[in-house]
Amino acid sequence: MAKKKEQSRTEFWVEYEKRYGEKVHAFVLGRYLSGWPDYPYPLWGLLIATEGGFRFHHFPHEGWIQALSRITTGGEAPQEKTIFIPHDRILSAELRLEKRWWKKLLAYQPPLLAIRYHTGDPQAPEPATDLLAETDKEGKKLLPFLTKPTDS
Repeated sequence: MAKKKEQSRTEFWVEYEKRYGEKVHAFVLGRYLSGWPDYPYPLWGLLIATEGGFRFHHFPHEGWIQALSRITTGGEAPQEKTIFIPHDRILSAELRLEKRWWKKLLAYQPPLLAIRYHTGDPQAPEPATDLLAETDKEGKKLLPFLTKPTDS
């Protein structure tokens, strides 16, 4: 059974790379919080570092109660949502971890992936903004693929 599960996971990523035409370097589960004007938040999905940049991919889901409600009221089914920030627009990326022990104990906040990126709109009052997403400590595996190497 485990082998079949692994095959389907592998097949998923092969298909994902074909669909977007980019190699996937790393991925983690996360919750998008803010930074993309077209999407409401929070949204759960995959935070993905690809050879082209950063992707957040939300896969639609709907419980049977929501489906029944949608069918009876004539609403639309949930839609897949993706966010893509190309490498050349990423200014910085960091994983913010709470360092104070008492805050970890009394007011736990999950690690926060913060990606500062250029919006591409020269007319915008603030041409750079932050995309924020909660993840776990595994989010650090995305960072090497999102940050630019420094010239020394």
